[in-house]
Amino acid sequence: MSIPPATVQAYDQPHQFEPLLPGLGLDALALRARPVMEAALRLQGATNAATRGEIRALVRSMNSYYSNRIEGQSTHPLNIERALKANFSDQPAVAKRQRLALAHIQAELALEATAPTEAQALHSRTLVLAHQSLYAQLSEADCLSDEGRGVEPGVLRSEDVTVARHQAPTWASVPQFLARADAVYAQDWGLDRLLVVAACAHHRLVWVHPFLDGNGRAARLQLHAVLHRLSGGLWSVNRGLARQRDAYYARLSEADMPRHGDLDGRGNLSEKMLRAWCEFFIDVCHDQVRFMAQALDLDSLKDRLAGLVLVRSQMGDAALYRPEAIVALHHVLAVGPVARGEFVQMTGLAERTGRKVLSKLLEDGLLQSDTPKGAVRIGFPLDSLHLLFPNLYPEAAAAVRDAA
Repeated sequence: MSIPPATVQAYDQPHQFEPLLPGLGLDALALRARPVMEAALRLQGATNAATRGEIRALVRSMNSYYSNRIEGQSTHPLNIERALKANFSDQPAVAKRQRLALAHIQAELALEATAPTEAQALHSRTLVLAHQSLYAQLSEADCLSDEGRGVEPGVLRSEDVTVARHQAPTWASVPQFLARADAVYAQDWGLDRLLVVAACAHHRLVWVHPFLDGNGRAARLQLHAVLHRLSGGLWSVNRGLARQRDAYYARLSEADMPRHGDLDGRGNLSEKMLRAWCEFFIDVCHDQVRFMAQALDLDSLKDRLAGLVLVRSQMGDAALYRPEAIVALHHVLAVGPVARGEFVQMTGLAERTGRKVLSKLLEDGLLQSDTPKGAVRIGFPLDSLHLLFPNLYPEAAAAVRDAA
């Protein structure tokens, strides 16, 4: 958060946050990122379009939860799910966090539509739009910072600030710093260098601290837009950063350091520490892609579906969770939506029994449909995630402590 600036050297010229990219080791970083690119592209072909859509919806909620968790203001995943249904808590503090989570999800959708290419997403206009899209949805009361000041959506700051040990550039010079960042970052870099450029842009724009508050959230929204075509919305950088929150902040802070002597690049800031931040970021992305690839492996997911049905069969509505439904559920997961009658036929159950099973699966969210008689597709309700995707979103299975 922002506090009155200390008396230290002022940053007021764009050359003071050079280098914007590592001059040495850029090719090595691109080589380090290549397995991430390959795995991410393979992941986009792992399932059908309908299943990918349900995964994207889940990842959106995760992105919101984990970005706000990084800021120390997350709400329980169940409360995010309730907010998506316009069901807000009677507790003001909980409802405020619900509205913030919902605004994050809506801002993601807006950015995907307005910044469809990496070059557009890397431009500082997208960072400003991210900030504006997030905070414009909230009331004045919801936009108050921890210091009690209002956050103006998409408005660059008009005063000098320090953030922890870092004195951000003077407010009057912020447009110059953003223009320099755009001149370097906002172009088509190709897949090999995309993660490196995304990492550098994320650090340097946070370093500039363009807004009085909300910089981290806005920068992570921009990062989502930059990586969206690569990720397909199927994995969450925010999840990886939140799970290593202390390291995330530490690597960002280290990349703020001034140059360490004549062998540390030619810019004002440390090139060595910028490379270290890039390495950390690439590794976080790789961990998330590998995790989701394992989670969406169809053979192992079929086994987890069977386990879920077995567990549910031991609970209250045991008769409506039948092992005959496993093959039909796996078919919908792997191949895509089917007509309701076709789903019942695949179970091999009698028509009346099969319809009851279908109704129960729809009621519990394991199947989804857009209309009362429409085709059914797979669903991933929160209370199934600990069995279908162990460790993906463990907070969803935790007891709700902040719900009304």
